[in-house]
Amino acid sequence: MKTTPVNSHLAPQPSGGYAQAIEVFGAQRLLFISGQIPESANGRVPKDFPEQAKLAWQNVGAQLDAAAMSVKNLVKVTIFLSSRDFAVANREARQKFLGAHSPALTVVIADILDEKWLLEIEATAVA
Repeated sequence: MKTTPVNSHLAPQPSGGYAQAIEVFGAQRLLFISGQIPESANGRVPKDFPEQAKLAWQNVGAQLDAAAMSVKNLVKVTIFLSSRDFAVANREARQKFLGAHSPALTVVIADILDEKWLLEIEATAVA
């Protein structure tokens, strides 16, 4: 499988470690990851945003690992934030987790199901 970032010169260029689009060649498997919340397996929810973001990304990683995939398999990520105030911390957490990998990305400010959760992350991966 091969992925290629697509960033048309006719649209705004991405900033902050993502691609406007991802083209996938030769994929044999698709993994759709439901919204991963900032809660541990034993029900612990951190209070501050950086720790919640780290935990939500770890939960995304756990789903990838369970499917024998990694961050490099992510092609689309949608992050739901409970407040615009978390935008910078969200970018920092995402870049730390993804490293140099740049999937297609959407960030949405939304009212999240549980008021303790400050974000939720859903994703699509291919292999």
